[in-house]
Amino acid sequence: LEEAAFQLQQIFRIDISIALNILGTESMRAGHCRVAFTCFKLAADRGYSKAQFNVGLCYEHGRGTEKDLEKAGFYYCQAASSRHPMAQYRYARYLLQHGPGSPWDRQHKAVALLEQAAGAGITEAQAYLGVFYMRGLQPQEKRGLKYLLQAANSGDAQSRFHVGVCYEQGLGVQRDLAEALRHYRQSAAMGNRQARDRLRA
Repeated sequence: LEEAAFQLQQIFRIDISIALNILGTESMRAGHCRVAFTCFKLAADRGYSKAQFNVGLCYEHGRGTEKDLEKAGFYYCQAASSRHPMAQYRYARYLLQHGPGSPWDRQHKAVALLEQAAGAGITEAQAYLGVFYMRGLQPQEKRGLKYLLQAANSGDAQSRFHVGVCYEQGLGVQRDLAEALRHYRQSAAMGNRQARDRLRA
């Protein structure tokens, strides 16, 4: 009976958190940011990762509450530890820009989180890693190109442009101007101005 009661409590706790998060989402859509934040916070403090991510967004952008990057980082970290892919990406960005500790430790942890988010299909993480590996202190061009291609294949016009640059300059791949042009054209067709400028050049 004790086990059954515990299971019921867990289900009830999760259901309440899901309901609060949905209510928060609907309130945000309706422009009731303070109500949304309150709902997200109640669900987040019950350990619901989607709500923790939403609280992080609220703190990062000052929606329904005061803007507070440290608190945003805290909630992103909580959601990321539950393997929420977009929270992993956001927390990695927070670590690289504002996080505590030594730059090397922050970068090491951030890259691990970005790799997980990219593996889960988060286009922003793939694009970020692509550029990171291309421009890092010790560039890993093949690895960077792999992530840029993933992001480009998910529809990211900027990453498609960067893939064109890789083919034009032979970064991580055999130099191939025809292939570079193909990527520039695709990126330009998606509205990327840099690609249009490159095609004119």
